[in-house]
This record gives sequence, C-alpha cells and structure tokens, in this order.
Amino acid sequence: MRTLHRYVGYFVLGFTLIYSISGIMLVYRDTDFLKQETVVERKLPVNLDQSALGSELHMRGFKIIKTEGDLHYFANGTYNKATGVTNYTVKALPTILSKMNSVHKSASQNPSHLFATIFGILLLFLAVSSLWMFKPKAKSFKKGMVVAGSGVVIAIVLLFI
Repeated sequence: MRTLHRYVGYFVLGFTLIYSISGIMLVYRDTDFLKQETVVERKLPVNLDQSALGSELHMRGFKIIKTEGDLHYFANGTYNKATGVTNYTVKALPTILSKMNSVHKSASQNPSHLFATIFGILLLFLAVSSLWMFKPKAKSFKKGMVVAGSGVVIAIVLLFI
C-alpha cells in the first residue's frame, strides 16, 4: 500500500500544482489579481441598440452610460453607432493561468473532465490510503487520527459557514 500511495502521489504532483494554483486564483476571480488589461478595437454592425450591443460584446450587465451624438459610452469603452467601431478594454488572466482555470472548472461536456474525474479519484485514494501508512497501535497513528479528525471537523464547519 505504501508503494502504491507513493507512486500515485508522484503521479498527481502536476495535477495538484495546477489545481492548487488555479484554486487560489479562483478565490480572487472577482478582483483584478494577476489580470492584464488589453485594449480591443472591433468593427460591429452599425445602429445596434443597447441589448444587441451587449450581446455582441458578450458583456454581462451591459449598460450604455451616456450618448454624445453617434458615440455611446459604456463601462470601459465606446461604440460609434454610425461606423460600428467599438473600442474597449478587457481584463484577463495571462494565457497559461486562464488555461489552468479552465481545467479547474471543466464541465462534463469538456474533454478535460475525464482528467478532473481521475484526479479526484486519485486524491480520494491518497486521503484514504494515508490511514494505512502506520500500524494502528503506533503512537504516530493515534496522533495522525487526531489530526485527521480535526481536519474533517474543520471541513464540515467550513461547509456550513
């Protein structure tokens, strides 16, 4: 059991790094933490109304703030109703970090869901097999059970906060 536990642990090292880093980033997804600002200029159809413009730009809660002639101002950008030229800024994670987040948030339709499922099963194996690393009569096993019990209690409390 120890040998299998050790090799599974080595195997999931890369997955664990990806999931831990992306998990930390997901906690701060509502901030600009590590995001880079990019200026985008697009040519859109002319004479779009507010809802069509919001749909075309794929922006949630889109709202035109003010209009001056043919120029519509919205959060982080402008749209020229006569020419269709749209300038706006977006904040996004660098490519590698964005890919890490997409692996972390994979849905069942995404091909990477299989890796996420296997990783979850392997982590479950590591957690359960760690209970067989020491003989039950050993002092370190008893201390380990106290630490494990504390971790389980804290995890359960965290679910209800």
